[in-house]
Amino acid sequence: MGEIVDFRMGDVVRLRKPHPCGGFEWVVVRLGADIGLRCRTCGHRVLLARRVVEGRLKDFVSRGPEPDPEQVRIALERD
Repeated sequence: MGEIVDFRMGDVVRLRKPHPCGGFEWVVVRLGADIGLRCRTCGHRVLLARRVVEGRLKDFVSRGPEPDPEQVRIALERD
């Protein structure tokens, strides 16, 4: 089994195959078991299983902001 990839909100990722519009770059807009992506070329949004995105990932173009540990702690206490 492969290593789990650390995705962050706002990451810009390059996938192996292009979107039909010709774009390769996607912005991470949702995290969880499924990952929401928005095409940087046409704005189309898709929801893919984390495992699928990890398999199609070619490279990180840019990384989103590092999550604030205090906000993560508060969110975990809320649940």
